[in-house]
Amino acid sequence: MVVELVREGPESRKLRLETLVRLRWLAVGGQTVTVLIVGVFLQFSMPIEICALLIAALAVVNAWLQFSYPATWRLEPSSALALLAFDLLQLTALLYVTGGISNPFAPLISVPVIISSAAQPIRFSLALVVMAMLAITALVFSPFPLPWYPGSVVPFEPLLLAGMWFAIVSTTSFAAFYAYRVSHEANQLSEALTATELVLQREMHLSELDGLAAAAAHELGTPLATISLVAKEMSREIEPGHRLYDDVHLLISQAERCRDIMKRLTTLSADNEEHMKLLPLSSLIEEVTAPHREFGIAIEVIELSPRGDEPMGRRNAGIMYGLGNLIENAVDYAKSKVTVTVIHDKERVTIMIEDDGEGFAPDILQRIGDPYVTRRNPQAKAGGLGLGLFIAKTLLERSGAELSFENSPGARIKVEWKREFMDVSG
Repeated sequence: MVVELVREGPESRKLRLETLVRLRWLAVGGQTVTVLIVGVFLQFSMPIEICALLIAALAVVNAWLQFSYPATWRLEPSSALALLAFDLLQLTALLYVTGGISNPFAPLISVPVIISSAAQPIRFSLALVVMAMLAITALVFSPFPLPWYPGSVVPFEPLLLAGMWFAIVSTTSFAAFYAYRVSHEANQLSEALTATELVLQREMHLSELDGLAAAAAHELGTPLATISLVAKEMSREIEPGHRLYDDVHLLISQAERCRDIMKRLTTLSADNEEHMKLLPLSSLIEEVTAPHREFGIAIEVIELSPRGDEPMGRRNAGIMYGLGNLIENAVDYAKSKVTVTVIHDKERVTIMIEDDGEGFAPDILQRIGDPYVTRRNPQAKAGGLGLGLFIAKTLLERSGAELSFENSPGARIKVEWKREFMDVSG
């Protein structure tokens, strides 16, 4: 058997070789113990030699895989399908010679299908499901009796066999679908959280660029001063008309230009400018709304609490991005106006973002915030659905916020914090 293997990489939904090897050794051990108990200890009539050959075939292939490839390698979907199909056929053959569909272990035929559904692309899993259905059907026509006491045969009526067939088929189909859905949603959540981390890192990186620029300007000051001093000394030694005269004076002028640029950079940020890292709530709202005021949609900010008592918080990249994303979505789906209402007291800080659009589609209102929820009512104009809203919601919740979504009649998003999360002055 030729199996194509690849090294571990960024591709998702690829089975690790070590996972299959361990599961196969567990199957080899379980099958061996079962045959020994049934055929040797209980002395039921069964083809022990054929069973031993089938178990040995599984063990040999597994040993070959274990010693031929590193355990950290991952299987290509086609290779994983080949191995799981081999496992399915080996188990089918073992069940076939030990009573077929009447064997109490017949439901185990669903195991390879479940593994494939949890870790393989859907088309490969469907191929294995079809193979499993054919295998289960073949077990119904097994001529081998169920292992039992010598001289005795356990009778099974055709209707009972049909019921067992239906039960195993139903179990396999349901388990495969369930495993696929759980795995698919887990992968989506993992990818969305990864995207969230990348967005947060980008926002934090951008907010720190001014400090890095100032630090770079500070470090470059000494070598630039040296270059300028040496150039001026050279200019005193070189008379007008010399072939290097123009080059030296050009070097001096460019050094002065670099010094002016660095002076501007050093005004961007400094370690002792701690006050720049603090942001009043009103300034926070202005910063997140300002980039969205030039798209033909009016943005009205209503402050229902006095500014003299407003919270003073640290500049938080997650909050800035999250609120900005919610306002951007409101602007995208509003007809003419977006209202941002700000309320704060000694206990809570609340920001409500409302638009005059058609509101959230009723069928997805309860799922808002899940990653990749993108289906909307064709008439709906308010939203912020999908990965972008998931990222915004996740970042805001990490800052301690609670979010709620409703229609009133347009879309309304309520973001609420305990004041201690938004106020460092208190």
